[in-house]
Amino acid sequence: MSDTQKNAQDVTSQLWSMANELRGNMDASEFRNYILGFMFYRYLSDRQESFLNDQGLLDAEGNESLNDTYKREAAGDDLADYLKEISSVLGYAISPNFTWATIVEKIENDELVASDFQDMFDEFNKNAVLNVNAENDFDGIFADINLSNSRLGNNTSTRARALTNVVKMVNSFDYNDENGHDILGDIYEYLIAQFAGNSGKKAGEFYTPHEVSEVLAKIVTLNVANDDKPFSVYDPAMGSGSLLLTVGHEVNKGDVTGRVRYSGQELNTTTYNLGRMNLMMHGVKYDNMTLANGDSLESDWPDGADEHGVDHPRSFDAIVENPPYSAHWDNQDNKMKDARFKDYGALAPKTKADYAFLLHGLYHLNPEGTMAIVLPHGVLFRGAKEEKIRRSLLEKNQIDAIIGMPAGLFYSTGIPTVVMVLKKQRENKDVLFIDASSNFEKGKNQNILSEEDIDRIIDTYKERKGVDKFAHVATLDEIKDNDFNLNIPRYVDTFEPEPEIDIKQVKADIADLDTQIAEVEKEFAEMESQLVETRGHDDDK
Repeated sequence: MSDTQKNAQDVTSQLWSMANELRGNMDASEFRNYILGFMFYRYLSDRQESFLNDQGLLDAEGNESLNDTYKREAAGDDLADYLKEISSVLGYAISPNFTWATIVEKIENDELVASDFQDMFDEFNKNAVLNVNAENDFDGIFADINLSNSRLGNNTSTRARALTNVVKMVNSFDYNDENGHDILGDIYEYLIAQFAGNSGKKAGEFYTPHEVSEVLAKIVTLNVANDDKPFSVYDPAMGSGSLLLTVGHEVNKGDVTGRVRYSGQELNTTTYNLGRMNLMMHGVKYDNMTLANGDSLESDWPDGADEHGVDHPRSFDAIVENPPYSAHWDNQDNKMKDARFKDYGALAPKTKADYAFLLHGLYHLNPEGTMAIVLPHGVLFRGAKEEKIRRSLLEKNQIDAIIGMPAGLFYSTGIPTVVMVLKKQRENKDVLFIDASSNFEKGKNQNILSEEDIDRIIDTYKERKGVDKFAHVATLDEIKDNDFNLNIPRYVDTFEPEPEIDIKQVKADIADLDTQIAEVEKEFAEMESQLVETRGHDDDK
């Protein structure tokens, strides 16, 4: 772990401790919206302040703070010009009366009124339409901060005090380490993980553990050239966006703001908002990401430009997915005409949408790209419609590898999962099977993949050779002989033979044990005789 990451974890631990004190009886998954939402608002305001300073758009007087200068100059008729200028570059704009510095100043001077929080978000939403190209990225992004939530307080004043305490907490930390490195994105990511760990099965809606994300990200970026050529990645069930960001880290060697174009879709509106915030908190610009709030299976990824003229790429260099397992979906027969599903002989069952998510992602993969998706083991061997789809994928030579993962990696489920790797164009006519189910470190609440575990999986995938009790390269004929069943134990023999039993030694051990028992029984009999004799003497007295 780097010093920067350690500093981020230290700050996160303090924030988490303070957050638990503030949330009272509110559920962690609900309180998440407040702390992460206010952190994001502070980030936007600080970023705007830096922009105004760097561009020299303000002319400070004396010892005047940058925020005071902004309030003085962006006033009256000049305000609209300032907001338009800021929004044209950043995609959003915050009025002087509602910058983070102004809100904190009001709190410190005891001048904040209960309506200020509502006015703050209303004003932001009003300004979010100034740049039509960024409207989709910022519109309604704070909608999940419920200012009238009774669990914040019984009346407007107590709720305002609760929100004020959140602002104070968020404002109490410096989000740069001692070397000046920005650690805000890391803090945000760690907090998301903390909330996931305390949200039970709800965490499955928005978070993929970082170690699992690393496996997928490393696989889909293996052949990425080290140049400035744009690289596109799409996650149809993006959750908090952590999986997308991990791919960006792999492409840019730690810098997610470079040449990667991020695209994602998420059904849950709250989670969609979280994902938008997460990408931007890591420095991803609004014009470098295209995110949508919708059902990927019902509302296919838009083709071409939307109503605002924003272009939606139709295919991508990498697809990554950790969709909800065995979800229900509408598999009406008319979907067999859908370009995503029509070439695979069947639709995924109504109560198991796993292959629907897979085929959706595969459809949007570039011919030279790589896709990695996390799925339950059932997709490897279940029959009927799923067997038809599986057979078609194999006959089209689109399944590249199947990696069996350990149980207990996810917050939302304890079941073991598989990572299926797919490509549209392959020279190999085989399938690599890796059984990594036993390679993990036991954690307190969930199992963990160590760096060594991840490296072993990736190295084995790259080398594509058989490894005793860990990996096997199966030909299509071998798979046909198994009736297109891809259950990993059919291909990777992990059986450990019992050690040979030395019968003579066992007999000798038994004889020795009998001798020891006889000696103990003899000693016990002698002790018993002495005890009886002693009691006899006592009775004579």
